[in-house]
Amino acid sequence: MHILPRHRALFILLIVLPLTGCLFRSRRVERQLSTAPLKAATQAELIEYLNSQAARIKSLQATVDIDTSVGGVKKGKVTDYQQIRGYILLRKPAMLRMIGLLPIVRNKAFDMVSDGRDFKLWIPPKNRFVTGRNDVETHNPQQPMENLRPQHIYEALILREVDPSNEIAVMQNSVEIVTDGKNHQVQQADYEIEVIRRGDRGWFLSRKIIFSRTDLLPHRQFVFDQDGNLATDSRYEGYKDYDGVNFPSQIEIWRPQEEYDITLTIVKLQLNEPLPDDKFALDQPPGAQIVHLDQPQASRVNGTDPK
Repeated sequence: MHILPRHRALFILLIVLPLTGCLFRSRRVERQLSTAPLKAATQAELIEYLNSQAARIKSLQATVDIDTSVGGVKKGKVTDYQQIRGYILLRKPAMLRMIGLLPIVRNKAFDMVSDGRDFKLWIPPKNRFVTGRNDVETHNPQQPMENLRPQHIYEALILREVDPSNEIAVMQNSVEIVTDGKNHQVQQADYEIEVIRRGDRGWFLSRKIIFSRTDLLPHRQFVFDQDGNLATDSRYEGYKDYDGVNFPSQIEIWRPQEEYDITLTIVKLQLNEPLPDDKFALDQPPGAQIVHLDQPQASRVNGTDPK
């Protein structure tokens, strides 16, 4: 039996295959790419922008409209709450107060303050006064407001500087899916600044900031915990100039672990006005049910204020 040399057999196979259409099929691949003009920047320029914008903000006072949704895959449903008016006070390095008003009657729906380490949350409709540390996470579907932490709002409002003493930043060229003027989903190039931070257990991916190539502004920020889990996904749209500071007029904050979504639409914004300490004071109302989230589950609720 005569065996064809290997190279002759391969040559014959390449000739025969195009004649047997049943062995292959071609198909067109559509590339849905954005046609928007793109801008270019270096890693150093993007980090300099982040640091300079953050340095210009010392304090913030905002009137906002608040849209809230609670739920997702874990809960099996999503509940959308009616939009309410709210007020936010922020003072560096870590002070924040956020007040929400009930629709129509404009009584307080909640009042929340934080000094960066501890927080207090007053919920008048439920007569509950919640206290705890910002780093104590809860996942209570029965009391979704108690899953909210002021520090999550603070981190989303103010994109921190990159701190060279314990952070390393690298840039990646990537693409994102955007909606064009014809309401089509298309791919568009972007820049990603990934911030790696030194934590208690070593280095970890702390943040990922997405810069749009159309305006070189940050339009999304991912914040991760030290276990590599996505903690906060924030989106920024509608940038406006406020006294030389580019600030988004709409901020959406998604917390996937607790499954709540808050969208803040800026109605009025004042930057760098004096905010004294008493603006961040929140006392326990007499007769309120006190909940200590940093205590064991069995002893969290004290009933009423003992004073």
